[in-house]
Amino acid sequence: MTQMIINGKQVDAVNKATLDVWSPTDGTVFTTIPRGQEADVDLAVTAARQALNGAWGKLTAMDRGRLLTRLSESILEHKEELAQLESKDTGKPLSTSRVDITVLARYFEFYGGAADKVHGETIPFQTDYAVQVIREPLGVTAHIIPWNYPAQMFGRSVAPALAMGNASVVKPAEDACLSIVRVAELALEVGFPPGALNVVTGLGEEAGASLSKHHDINFVTFTGSNEVGVLIQQAAALNAVKCVLELGGKSAHIVFNDANFKLAIPAIVKGIVHNTGQTCTAGSRLLVQEDIYSDFVSELALEFSKVRAGTPEMDLTCGPVVNKAQFDRVNRYIKKGLADGLKVVAEGSIADGVPKGGYFVKPTLFSSPNHDSDLLTQEIFGPVLVALPFKDEADAIRLSNATDYGLLGAVWTENGGRQQRVARGMKCGQVYINGFGAGGGVELPFGGVKKSGHGREKGFVALEEMSTTKTIVQYYGE
Repeated sequence: MTQMIINGKQVDAVNKATLDVWSPTDGTVFTTIPRGQEADVDLAVTAARQALNGAWGKLTAMDRGRLLTRLSESILEHKEELAQLESKDTGKPLSTSRVDITVLARYFEFYGGAADKVHGETIPFQTDYAVQVIREPLGVTAHIIPWNYPAQMFGRSVAPALAMGNASVVKPAEDACLSIVRVAELALEVGFPPGALNVVTGLGEEAGASLSKHHDINFVTFTGSNEVGVLIQQAAALNAVKCVLELGGKSAHIVFNDANFKLAIPAIVKGIVHNTGQTCTAGSRLLVQEDIYSDFVSELALEFSKVRAGTPEMDLTCGPVVNKAQFDRVNRYIKKGLADGLKVVAEGSIADGVPKGGYFVKPTLFSSPNHDSDLLTQEIFGPVLVALPFKDEADAIRLSNATDYGLLGAVWTENGGRQQRVARGMKCGQVYINGFGAGGGVELPFGGVKKSGHGREKGFVALEEMSTTKTIVQYYGE
């Protein structure tokens, strides 16, 4: 059984309640976690506040940075252990989990180096006045982490918060929390003061809800569905608490008739089957200029049909989806596509020998004559790609924006002017030109517009989100 981390100790839930954790690979229970609730959240927030007022809050920025750097090094030293936990929880191929753990370490490395690089400024003002603007931590930050990239998302939101001197309380998804708890243990081992980093496991509607409405938190980050994001924002608003929300996407590839097929096709396939399509930035819509539509989709279908899903140990293109609810959801959308008259152009396969109880889905490529189907407007969160033709540049931009989401997009063309016009016309937080990074590197500001959320993570902008300014005005005249 896994335990929570509160005030530097491994603890069970106050009421001793637990939750079963189910393997996506074979559908069986393989461990239990504490079912944290309001009392546990209160203990964690109290511990974080005490750390701010004590040892953690007294550290210099340089010393905070050194601790983050040590944690990065420890993560890499325990890379295989953490990757195994990540794959056990999520069903990811082991090679994918190893990359995720490497990225997790990179977050702590990047923000460890940045911790003492956040400087203030002075403002010219009236005669006999000195004005300083300094940057301070927000206080206790709450981080509600999704199940699709638990390790990466933990690093993405918690590392900058700690770098700025906040104390953090993390509520990981009940489906996938083992790697996060282990990293919190490593943080204690490398010297983080008790209470600086706390992890409360449990259900979203219990522990997550209690955390987002807690009267003594100062900030919330959340990645997940739009519906839950609205609830979290409403709860935080009762205490006038700021939120950074990343709430999904319906990202479009736009392929023009001068696109490099050899460059675009592998990236488009990877962009929808990576992590079994359970990625907010998954390129789930494919817009192809009509005069090359048939040829491009035919070549894409050949590559798509090579995709195979299997267990983590098989280390194939993708694994199972995370749980039965997600399995049912993806299959409902596939059936809906068929009912809407979409044509199946290609399917991946499920490897021989996978456990019968696993949540494996055949990756599916559809072709659609128009943008009317729900498969082109709603987030499926699975390995389902829909292609449709467009006429010209204006039509491509219109179709790419014909969704409530706005997280990421890609433009495939050799025309430099068109690259800029289309990228600027797409309503989303990131655009790739002749590439697709599914969110990009640690250094690149990331976030959405419209119903994909608001606020930015990654890069130096995350340090601004995780802090506030104080203006000091000093009169030094007579």
